[in-house]
Amino acid sequence: MASRTTVISRQDLQGNTTSAASITEVKPLSSYSWIEAPVPTIAVPGIPPRWTPPSGQRRLPKDSGLVYIAQNAARHPSSPIEPLFRALFITQPTFDILATDVVTDRNNIRKLMSFVDPSSSRNGLEPFVIDVEVTKHTAIFSRMETKTKEIIEPHEFKGYGHEFEKAYTTDDIDGSTGHHRIVSYKFSGLNFIVRHEVDGYVKGHAEASSSGKGRATDDISSLMGDLSLSTAASTAKTSRVEGSKLFIREEGHIVPIESTLEIKTRVAHKPLNLQEIAPQLWTSQTLKLVRAYHTRGIFQEPRVEDVSADIRRWEQGNQANLRNLAALIKKIISVTKGYGGRATVKYDAVRGYLVIRETNDKPMLPKDLYSKWDGGDDSEEKPQSDLGEQESKVRGKSTDAISGKASKEEGV
Repeated sequence: MASRTTVISRQDLQGNTTSAASITEVKPLSSYSWIEAPVPTIAVPGIPPRWTPPSGQRRLPKDSGLVYIAQNAARHPSSPIEPLFRALFITQPTFDILATDVVTDRNNIRKLMSFVDPSSSRNGLEPFVIDVEVTKHTAIFSRMETKTKEIIEPHEFKGYGHEFEKAYTTDDIDGSTGHHRIVSYKFSGLNFIVRHEVDGYVKGHAEASSSGKGRATDDISSLMGDLSLSTAASTAKTSRVEGSKLFIREEGHIVPIESTLEIKTRVAHKPLNLQEIAPQLWTSQTLKLVRAYHTRGIFQEPRVEDVSADIRRWEQGNQANLRNLAALIKKIISVTKGYGGRATVKYDAVRGYLVIRETNDKPMLPKDLYSKWDGGDDSEEKPQSDLGEQESKVRGKSTDAISGKASKEEGV
């Protein structure tokens, strides 16, 4: 039997009378850092790169070598969303996932926003696919990319963003290749959990521990013990859940959400307008920004900006689009529930429509994690939507955009 499909146009979203579409009740939940290792390995809670800018001007080489576009999928292709849940339930073991409407990467929200408002994406609206799975009342939006990493050859020029981060930040965890933050908030009546990459943080705010091996690490160790993690033979402080391919290391410390920052590089004669990146900053509620300008690779001394007021003004000035975004997310969830709990959302660039297609793909998560929706029991059942409760209020989720660290590159 052919898969069912639903087509959504921008006109279908018009006239939404929902009340103010604003983000409220922002809370940091967890974090982790990817570690260079032979097997997929994360450090929880990890540490973002520390902002340590040199003084004066600095000449940098252009980016080259390996660049991650979607590091979670590149390092853990069997379940790119699993690290989010492992980190969440290690740092928040009693977290009530049943109260969550949407779990997503920032990238997915930005892609959906670019459909609602193509002008919100500097590079224009490009084709994209998002995988969706509904378990009970929670929709998981999983990012899908044709490429998860790339090699920048010596003859290619794709900016200075990665080299800038190497020169202006310091990794406090050996082997760290990228840090991800997990936050929750309310948006248009929906409870969201959003994962996003963090470029760095500004030291100076109160932190949970002054070193990577302080009390925060002891707390993580205790929680990991409570979760009955099996110790890996290779490292005494690295563990994994039985049945999972993901290894978890106890390392790092909590960094306040107020100190995290986004880094953008740009050629000096093309200043970066905040409106170009406001959707990205708004989606993750990243309120500090570094706009680093260069002339032929020579960077002027950058500064850290507090853009919280700018993000609030952007939100207030884009209420019509944000209401349509909320309506779109709710529609995707509702349709996916009607399809039995699995679907893909694809932008049809030829017709200018979003197409939601019923799928029957394998579950997104290892089996043990689905027990979190059943009160903690290790259920044998595969995820499926609770169709008997469809009449209850559909609460939504969100998504993001632009490729992880690739977004730091010149002109992106």
